Amino acid sequence: MDTFGRHLLVEYRGCDGELLNDLDFIEVLMKRAAVAARATIVTSTFHMFAPQGVSGVVVVQESHLSIHTWPERGYAAVDFYTCGDCKPELAHQELLAGLRARAFELMLVHRGDGAHGSCLHMERHLRGVSDPMAPVCASGDVVSASLGWGV
Repeated sequence: MDTFGRHLLVEYRGCDGELLNDLDFIEVLMKRAAVAARATIVTSTFHMFAPQGVSGVVVVQESHLSIHTWPERGYAAVDFYTCGDCKPELAHQELLAGLRARAFELMLVHRGDGAHGSCLHMERHLRGVSDPMAPVCASGDVVSASLGWGV
């Protein structure tokens, strides 16, 4: 059995705090993201914290998609690990738009046995802004939300 998987780690900043504190909205958005990534949903569970914040996971046949939100900071941390033919980049696009994030940072890591052997391999590390007119930093590591990954 092939153990190769793609692990997308994303931090969203400048998000709409009201949306980040809405459990029902977050659950629906996460399920939409899983479907966008061509994953098969098995189940989900989400929890509302007091005084604020939502954490949850969507279990998919291919692995999982999880989120933790900090509405008071406009921040969300997302983790999407998939095997098979899923496209986690498509989940990212869905979440970026849905959370109304102004900026993001992501890492796409290959895991398991695959083209790079049996080890972790970072495919991409990007910082981006939702505004396509935003300037690129001097380091050149900021990209617009339209990533052009060919997905």
